[in-house]
Amino acid sequence: MNGTMMQGSLVLPSLLERAGKLFSKVEIVSRLPDKSLHRHTYGDFYRRARQLAEALQRAGLRRGDRVATLMWNHYAHLEAYFGVPASGGVLHTLNLRLHPDDLTYIVQHAEDRFLIVDDVLLPLFEQFKNRVSLERVFVVPLTGAPVPEGYENYEDFLATATGDFRYPDLDENEAAGMCYTSGTTGKPKGVVYSHRSLVLHSLASALVDTLAVSNRDTVLPVVPMFHANAWGVPFTATMVGAKQVFPGPHLDPVSLLDLFEAEGVTLTAGVPTIWLGIVQALEKEPDRWKLQPMRMAVGGSAAPEGLIRAMDRFGLRVVHAWGMTETTPLGTVSQVKATLRDWPEDRQYEIRAKQGLPVPLIEIRIVNDQGEAPWDGKTMGELQVRGPWVAASYYNRPESADSFTEDGWFRTGDVATIDPEGYMKITDRTKDLIKSGGEWISSVDLENALMGHPAVAEAAVFAVPHPKWQERPLAAVVLKAGASATEEELRAYLATKFAKWWLPDGFVFLDEIPRTSAGKFLKSSLRERFKNWVSEREGQGA
Repeated sequence: MNGTMMQGSLVLPSLLERAGKLFSKVEIVSRLPDKSLHRHTYGDFYRRARQLAEALQRAGLRRGDRVATLMWNHYAHLEAYFGVPASGGVLHTLNLRLHPDDLTYIVQHAEDRFLIVDDVLLPLFEQFKNRVSLERVFVVPLTGAPVPEGYENYEDFLATATGDFRYPDLDENEAAGMCYTSGTTGKPKGVVYSHRSLVLHSLASALVDTLAVSNRDTVLPVVPMFHANAWGVPFTATMVGAKQVFPGPHLDPVSLLDLFEAEGVTLTAGVPTIWLGIVQALEKEPDRWKLQPMRMAVGGSAAPEGLIRAMDRFGLRVVHAWGMTETTPLGTVSQVKATLRDWPEDRQYEIRAKQGLPVPLIEIRIVNDQGEAPWDGKTMGELQVRGPWVAASYYNRPESADSFTEDGWFRTGDVATIDPEGYMKITDRTKDLIKSGGEWISSVDLENALMGHPAVAEAAVFAVPHPKWQERPLAAVVLKAGASATEEELRAYLATKFAKWWLPDGFVFLDEIPRTSAGKFLKSSLRERFKNWVSEREGQGA
């Protein structure tokens, strides 16, 4: 017996139509390279996204053709988020923080046909344009300067549309978007998102127990639109008709705080390093900004408990989440269950510092050498996930099949625990775990504890080779401006929280910690730089 429900495809044009019809007067605000503000409405966005879709079709776009973007977060990028898939094409966001060699590989591997690029990013594009096979390049004139010869003006391209646009008959399983992993090991790998996966992901991230995105919010994604779809925030905000504010290239703490205040932002999303900078600015000038109560989604790497506590003091609530390019990316969100609200405050902070519960329709498990591990909050294993917006394969990379299990789970490469309440906690990446004397040490736990020290701005803990113990932890520390701390003081601080054998063998004080293009600590660089640290220290008689 079948149900009696209508059949309808889950496709992005349905979200675009909803926004245009129901929220045409809601604002979309973008900060331009000169810090001036561009303002228009969902009504303008709806019209222009459809113009882009028609113009692409008139330019000869075929179903499934890839349209790349090399853009910051702003109104034209949002138009591409919807206009490209609405045309039958595939939106392919390029990570502008990658090396030109990686961008060359990605554009060629994806077989991108067209490119939309910000005029301020043309110097980057020109570093690899002669190595890629793009047919046409459309330049968004954000600065107002004339578009250089050899390129096409994005506004002129939109003007080729006549207004006689009809959506193609899209299937929900057709490709709508494409992102590549940041490629810290090996070549970047492509993940292809379907219309169905993006619509379901948007519905899930709007739920009250996840990110609770609503029409009453003013949403500012700090996370780049070229990184895992800005965590899906632009799609979800458009679906519910929330006011959207885009920061452009200005991501320093003062610029962000000014924009938060001026536009009344209530929901934002970014990596921990962004929010650590925000906390430092607020602590330095606590009376400068009058902010709305904000939810600040954090992901990309673990947020220290100290950061969560500090934000609470300013009326800003950190919402911890976890995900990957391969999970579209929302996988888990840490909201405190109603049944745990009577737990002591410290226990609740402990929960909020975990990556959280799987969102509806996502399943998680941890697997180690003994098989599927128990949910006891202690046993570690590789985190594996499955669900309707989790990748089942990589684009044109059959050699990466071992990233997926025979029974249909994605192997994340993250090491985690799951407690009896179902809260998942990342303890490390498989490649970053420290194995000392046959026992595992979590670098993430040590880092988060160190960043709770009042003098520490950032800390990365990584393995260095050791002749007796195989590996030992070494901590790289960046101190806050004007602050001081000794190695002995930091070790004593950690000694109250960890077993003696977990404590780093040493502390190196740096001006900055190297990062990946996604803003995560680049521990491979630290491991290479300090690979001889033990022998050098012994040679100095330490």
